[in-house]
Amino acid sequence: MKKGKRALAAVCALAVLFLTPAAHLQAQAKTLEESIKEKQEAISAAQDEKKKLQSGLSDIKALVNKLEASKKDLQTYVTELDGQVAQIEEKITELQGQIEDKKAEVEQAKADTEAAQDVADQQYADMKSRLRYLYANNKDGGYLDVLLTSQSFGDMINQAEYVERLNAYDSRKLIEFEQNVEYLKLCRQTLEEEEEVLRESEKSLENEQESVNALIQEKSVQIAAYQQDIDGQASAIADYEAMIAEEAAVIEALEKAVAEDKAKLAEQNRLKYDGGMFQMPCPGYKRISDDYGNRIHPITGKQQFHNGVDFAAASGTPILAAYDGKVVSAAYNSSMGNYVMIDHGDDLYTIYMHASKLYVSAGQTVSKGQQIAAVGATGRATGPHLHFSVRLNGNYTSPWNYLK
Repeated sequence: MKKGKRALAAVCALAVLFLTPAAHLQAQAKTLEESIKEKQEAISAAQDEKKKLQSGLSDIKALVNKLEASKKDLQTYVTELDGQVAQIEEKITELQGQIEDKKAEVEQAKADTEAAQDVADQQYADMKSRLRYLYANNKDGGYLDVLLTSQSFGDMINQAEYVERLNAYDSRKLIEFEQNVEYLKLCRQTLEEEEEVLRESEKSLENEQESVNALIQEKSVQIAAYQQDIDGQASAIADYEAMIAEEAAVIEALEKAVAEDKAKLAEQNRLKYDGGMFQMPCPGYKRISDDYGNRIHPITGKQQFHNGVDFAAASGTPILAAYDGKVVSAAYNSSMGNYVMIDHGDDLYTIYMHASKLYVSAGQTVSKGQQIAAVGATGRATGPHLHFSVRLNGNYTSPWNYLK
């Protein structure tokens, strides 16, 4: 009798410790099924993302072939090539953002995997403890003892119900363990897919950057070839002077338009230059590749006038407003490339040429030291640099008269 009571007490204790309401277990199973479904969807999304990255790479050979027809017209060629470079650089910016997002997703997938592993380990340990207990209990008669030592038929029915519920509980716990093992497997697969997408994104970024460099190199080759094809030094000088005249015509037209607009303003509203010194427009420059003044032209071999200072710097290096003023123009020209012209008052202007990107627009007021553009190689440029010019009363003047 004492033996039966001990078995009955053990069953009751197990009922208190292990029996969980069926509704609660169903809710747990539903939550786990939802988690498994979410991981399966995450794996599918990562695979689609990887395919999209692979199919979205710029075809540099196709781009160069597309530009082939415009090589005879250097102005059209340079304009079209600069447009292709701008599109790829936008894609690079987008990829950089995707890489940062994907790194966060990889870290989350790692955390999910570690958490799922902890749950599976704990469930495995619990099941081993449960089996050891049942084995020890069955040596003493186990569930059969509970039923045979019942005091009445009604008592036996109650004990049989406990046994049935314990068996059902064990079955559900086994199913739950199997589901958690499946979830852990999917977590690991999700992590692998996310890491693969991250590697693919970084590879795509590297390829796009190489494409930009290849296009800029192609433009340098074509510009050099164009210059070499000019018949005789006289033609080369005429072409160079025509280029400078084109730049001057654009700038003079802008100056004239500004002068006409200023004439309409009241004297008290007129922009005035206060005489302060300019700051360096490209603090990140590495060296001065071409200074202001007369110089020997690298192609014609003749002495010619260089109307600004060239600061050699890497693409993307910030270009800053040398002084307070108002943006007269922020546009593209096949010779100057992307350029900005700023009015500082009293017929004093600064011009910033060959930028890769422009961050200001015409009519905008800017402050000394404000970033207005980024260094590039657009227009008639064979490599990344800033061409910085200063004009006073309609003529070029040395930038060194104003720079600190």
